[in-house]
Amino acid sequence: MNTATGIIKALNSGIKHLAIKRFTLRYPEEKLKFVGDGYQFDPSTGVGIAGYKGRHMLFHDHCTGCQLCSIACEGVAEAIAMVKVPEEHKQNKKAIMPQIDYGKCVFCGLCVDACPFYALYMTNDYELSSFSKEGLIYTPAQLQVKPYVSQDSSIQITDRGATHG
Repeated sequence: MNTATGIIKALNSGIKHLAIKRFTLRYPEEKLKFVGDGYQFDPSTGVGIAGYKGRHMLFHDHCTGCQLCSIACEGVAEAIAMVKVPEEHKQNKKAIMPQIDYGKCVFCGLCVDACPFYALYMTNDYELSSFSKEGLIYTPAQLQVKPYVSQDSSIQITDRGATHG
């Protein structure tokens, strides 16, 4: 009798889910859209601007080489190293900028929070796979390039749950 009750409960659960649209995306053909440009921090108000925490973007003309991003990352992942850059910027007298190792990065956003000059922010780019560890290390020149992100599906939240379309 106990087995029959278990089978009936399982069938009942399965029948309930037949009417609900699946939430599974066919990745990489379909990609989920994220709201906003990415995670940013406004030091003047001390408020984080919500967004997805993906690959970083570095603005060379804002970076002063103060190393606050690297210091903020030290206790968490030690993913940011300051490297010498060949080009000279008037605001960056030391000629050093952050280089990020995405093999170590935990995408916490503390480096973005620590930057008082709006030089770093996080984009919606989450596809950072590589065949080697060296391919996960992004130099300041690579961080300057805005990533192209194609996103097809967005989330719709209804009273019956969340779906994508």
